[in-house]
Formats: sequence, C-alpha cells, structure tokens
Amino acid sequence: MTTVAPARKIVSRNTLTAGQLPKWMPWAILVGSFVVTGVLFGLLAIVSGAGLNLTGAAITGYLLFLIALPVISNIVEGGRKAADRLVTGLVSGAFLLAFIPLVSVLWTVIEGGWRRFDVEFFTYSMRNIVGEGGGALHALVGTLLITAGAAVISVPVGIFTAIYLVEYGSGPVSRVVSKGITTLVDIMTGIPSIVAGLFAFALMSFIFDDPGYRSGIGGSIALSLLMIPTVVRSTEEMLKLVPNELREASYALGVPKWLTIVKVVLPTALAGIATGVTLAVARVIGETAPLLLIAGFTTSMNYNLFSERMMTLPVFAYNQYVAPGVDTAAYFDRSWTAALTLILIVMILNLGARLVAKLFAPKTGR
Repeated sequence: MTTVAPARKIVSRNTLTAGQLPKWMPWAILVGSFVVTGVLFGLLAIVSGAGLNLTGAAITGYLLFLIALPVISNIVEGGRKAADRLVTGLVSGAFLLAFIPLVSVLWTVIEGGWRRFDVEFFTYSMRNIVGEGGGALHALVGTLLITAGAAVISVPVGIFTAIYLVEYGSGPVSRVVSKGITTLVDIMTGIPSIVAGLFAFALMSFIFDDPGYRSGIGGSIALSLLMIPTVVRSTEEMLKLVPNELREASYALGVPKWLTIVKVVLPTALAGIATGVTLAVARVIGETAPLLLIAGFTTSMNYNLFSERMMTLPVFAYNQYVAPGVDTAAYFDRSWTAALTLILIVMILNLGARLVAKLFAPKTGR
C-alpha cells in the first residue's frame, strides 16, 4: 500500500511590495527627528539659559531625517531605493528652503500694505499731500503707460528678430548675421537695468539737447531694452517647436514663405509667444533704477508719455520709503501698499499668461 505525501503549501510572495517601508514610515521618521532635536535644543537652552533656537532645531532635525531615512531604507529596501529617498529628501529640502523666504516676503508685504489698500489709494494722487491720505493713482497710470510704451517698442522688434533667426538665418551670410544677433541678445540679457536707464537718458538728452530731460517715453525705451531679449528668446524657442512638416505642406501648396509664416507658423506658436510677451512685461514692470534716471518722479498726474516727469509704482514705493515726511508711518504705509499693488499686478500678468497659453494652444484630436 502506497501512501501519498501531502501536497506542499505554496506560499506566494509579492516581490513588488516585499521589502518596502510603509507609507507612513518616512513621516514618522521626520516627526521623530524633529522631536529628538527639539528635546536636545531644549536641554541646551535650559543649560545655557538662552532661548530655544527653533531655526537651528528645524535644520538639525531635517539633517537627522536625511541620515536616518536612507539608512533604514537601505536595510529594508536596498541601496537603490535608499539613494532615491535621499535624493527626494534633498530636493524637497531645497524646495522648502526656497519656499520659506518667498512666503516670508509675501507675508511681510501684505502685513505692511493692507492698511492703505483702500479706494482713496487708487483714486487720488499725492499732489499737495504732506501727511496722511493721498494715493498712488498717478504712479499706477504712469506704470501702465510706460510699460505699454515699452511693449509697443519691444514686442514687434523681438518677434521680427526671432522670425529672422528661425526662418531666414540658414544661409551662409545669414548664419553669420544670426550668430552676431544671438550674441548681442545674450549680452543684452545680462546687462544691469541701470545701464539701460543710462542709455535711455543719454539718448534722449542728446536728441532733445537737454541734459535734464525727463519723460515717460524715455522710461519706455529703457524698459524695452530689458524686454527685447526675453521676447526674442521666448519667441525663438516657440517658433523652433513648430513642426517642419507644417511648413513643407504649405510650401507644397505653393504658398509663399512670408505667407506661410503669417498663416501657419505664427498661429501655431501664438500661445507660447503671447505667454513669453506677458512674462517679459511682468519682468520689467517692477524696475526702479532706470525709471529713477529717465522718468523721474512727481506728485501730479501726467498722461503724456512725451512730456514732463512721470511717476511709476516702483519709484513711488522707493520715494515714499527713503524720503518720508513728518508723519513717517503714513509714508511707510503708502510704500508697502505700492509694493503690494506691484505684486498683485505681476500675479495677474502671470495668471493671464497661463490663460492665454490655454486659450490659444493648438487644438489636438478631433
């Protein structure tokens, strides 16, 4: 009589989940690291009689976390996953390190600027105001006019330059010219803003033969020098992303090159171009140094770009802060409110850039 051995129980092991730390483990290690360093720094504060160093405790706790998590992960999960967790921790720490000052700046500006964020601030100028009251209507109008003038100058120049570099810069002679233009654009990208202001001041003083010339159009010229490189670079990259097949299909139908650019290339890249232009405007709208030189400052309204001094929000904030009157609190409040208004304008421009990119993006699918 033969006996049949009982069948072995097969135990399956999921290799995808085996040897992995629970999802809550990194957070537990992080909290534990902060608790340990908090206790240590608390004991040091008691012994030394000084206050608790929260910043030092937080940094030391995070460093302890960066050491503990990879070590535990290496034991349980292996070296590759441990390296991944270490790099993830370093990247997250770098993000937090950059994020904290941004939040701090934003909070400081809001805290200082909300007091005068009222109707009067946006409907009155500073004419005949020496204490409380008044507003920045003249500076807001000047900022919008000067920035609009800079956009009118720089956008056509930047877009046409990018079109030449991408569409017409392939010949032997054109290639040399394109390299020269690219080099100049790179140089203009890195010039300090004060140099642009000095150039605009020297140019306008020479044209009008007036060593003390000040006007809004001079500020527009100075800002356009800072805008053009950004517009050229962003437009050039967007034009390069347009597939060559679209151009070749248009040429195959007998469409001239200039009409292909107008009807095919530019509409395809319109979303990216509009986004680049909007970001270029946001980049220069807060410039102060060049406008101090060429646009000057005034307490009155001025709607004429080509005549007299014109106030802008950055210069208004600077002037209110460095040259306060008897009631210094009122001047400081106006300065912080002008800074808050500038931040809101830049935020609106960035949101507008995202909206434009979404609305004008090429439609895919049927």
